[in-house]
Amino acid sequence: MADINDLKQEILRLKKEKNAIILGHFYQRPEVQDISDFLGDSLYLAQAVQKTTADIIVFAGVKFMAETAKIINPEKKVILPDLNAGCSLADSCPENEFKKFIDQYPNHKVVTYINSSIEVKALSDVICTSSNAKKIIESFYPNQKLIFAPDYNLGNYLSLELKRPMVLWKGGCHVHKKFSLEKILVLKRKFPKAQIISHPECSNEILIVSDFIGSTSNLLEYTKLSENDTFIVVTETGIIHQMKILNPKKTFIPAPPEDSNCGCNDCEFMKLIDLKKIYNSLVSEGPEIFIDENLRIRAEAPILRMLDISAR
Repeated sequence: MADINDLKQEILRLKKEKNAIILGHFYQRPEVQDISDFLGDSLYLAQAVQKTTADIIVFAGVKFMAETAKIINPEKKVILPDLNAGCSLADSCPENEFKKFIDQYPNHKVVTYINSSIEVKALSDVICTSSNAKKIIESFYPNQKLIFAPDYNLGNYLSLELKRPMVLWKGGCHVHKKFSLEKILVLKRKFPKAQIISHPECSNEILIVSDFIGSTSNLLEYTKLSENDTFIVVTETGIIHQMKILNPKKTFIPAPPEDSNCGCNDCEFMKLIDLKKIYNSLVSEGPEIFIDENLRIRAEAPILRMLDISAR
């Protein structure tokens, strides 16, 4: 079944037959985004999965996202079409090392980015996404000492923006760490009217030259509202598919990575999911995500705290 339209029709049939939904992240392949029932950033997808009545959740994303869905819905079958779809940022914060790290800072509350393992979430007081991180941090009393993990660049950005010192874990995303300031400035000289829009996981030197900084959903919304018609997009290229759908007359230029001559900077893990794997996962109802119940309960509390604060 190689034809893309046949695959889509079979996926639609299986979803209806099995009361399944597909959750897709903005960084997924365009054809996967198009078949998703819910498409968005990590916060939106966590909120969507909290409300679903589906029996089967197929997560077109990476492992920590599927784990989050299972944490919130332990009674449902949660499937990740490729278990190799991990996350370099989550991998940059091993549980044992993080436990030793936070033990060095008594009386600190731990704010953890959702791009983290379930074990690290279980060590945290509250989870955040790039969409709600400011609101989460501001929910603490001003004198409350905070640890922020695992993304150093995002933590540093938030600390500067909110004028709130935090202890930062030095983790990073392989996609956002690869962007080249020099190559971005070359693009800016080539397209002087283009606005540079960046995700806060980028390095500070790139954020300084950016015209707008925001989460994937914030970047998407900005391109829709902005009167500007050309943008240099400094985040994973998957979001450009939605930007073009919402803004067919505008131009979007992907920022290049430092170690490549091409204009693409893709997350190799996000791009592991394709329509064939989604189809196979619906047929076999696997690979399924399983979580130890004691660990799930410990990780659930900071996630529910995030969802509660975000809803206020």
